[in-house]
Amino acid sequence: MKVNVFKVSQRSPDDVSALDELIQTQKLNPMTIAAILGKTEGNGCVNDFTRGFAVQSLKNYLTQQIGSEQSQKIIYIMSGGTEGVLSPHLTIFTREESPLTEPTHKGLVLGKHHTRDFLPEEIGTLTMVKVVAAGVQTAIEDAKLTPKDVHFVQIKCPLVTATEQTEKQDSYTSMAFSRGASALGVAVALGEVSLEQIQSSDICQRYDLYSSVASTSAGSELKNCEILVLGNADSTSAFVIGHSVMHHALDIEAIHAAIQATGQPREQVVNVFAKAEADPTGRVLGCRHTMLDDSDISHTRMARAVVGAVIAAVIQDPMIYVSGGSEHQGRPGGGPIAVIARRSEKSSDLTR
Repeated sequence: MKVNVFKVSQRSPDDVSALDELIQTQKLNPMTIAAILGKTEGNGCVNDFTRGFAVQSLKNYLTQQIGSEQSQKIIYIMSGGTEGVLSPHLTIFTREESPLTEPTHKGLVLGKHHTRDFLPEEIGTLTMVKVVAAGVQTAIEDAKLTPKDVHFVQIKCPLVTATEQTEKQDSYTSMAFSRGASALGVAVALGEVSLEQIQSSDICQRYDLYSSVASTSAGSELKNCEILVLGNADSTSAFVIGHSVMHHALDIEAIHAAIQATGQPREQVVNVFAKAEADPTGRVLGCRHTMLDDSDISHTRMARAVVGAVIAAVIQDPMIYVSGGSEHQGRPGGGPIAVIARRSEKSSDLTR
């Protein structure tokens, strides 16, 4: 398998000009696009329509290029919220089979899966955990990976809108439960947590149950889960992925550890993917924070701004993917962080 990664900026959520340039200059074959991850400039909350606007714009453009059937196979994951220095952008993943005669090395591979649509009452429940776990396993098989070689699982999951809300969940709360149930599905699929360990009441309550590689983002623009699994395996890719887990919002050591896990220097980093949340204890490094008490600005927005600034300062690039809300995604107050880097010519095979 050969996976290529392209990162392009956006002037607005509907801006496809950079993608079009890649296609028109034949640097990218649109038939090989497997997934597109984006950061859009909305609020990242329930009424963030920049996510759906970006997906609609990409689908309309790609349908003209490759037809409706092919464009529908692509994974589209838009994460709203570019607070602080975070810069709107798209990360485009292509996948194609490698020639049998080409030598392989340990490099980036990907797998994907679209789950069935969820009923409103299934969102954030054990049913969702089970469906997502099965979907992640399918994506792992699609990537020809083993669970131990998975470094990042990105999921776009649905939420409950106001017209669909139940007695148990309003629309904003459903975002957290959807993210949490999806993350636990990843944990189950990878063997980090057994299904028998999870009770319905544990979702968004028992944060000692988590995945170290899950990144989930909820939105109103879909009813199913779109799953993208990234890892290293025998491939001809010019890229490699590594990961770590941030223990708190200022955990610079975890950023360096994720870069080091790629076996490449900082200058080879293509993009960073991280989760961020306001520490539920109300403290960061022993000091009180007020992100959870602010009634004007969502704590997920402030957490994205903080973690985004910390990562951007380390790699000197604000065009990074930071998603808010880390329920069951890494330790409370922190979150998984993954780095994709371009292999240098002197690179040796990774041990993982």
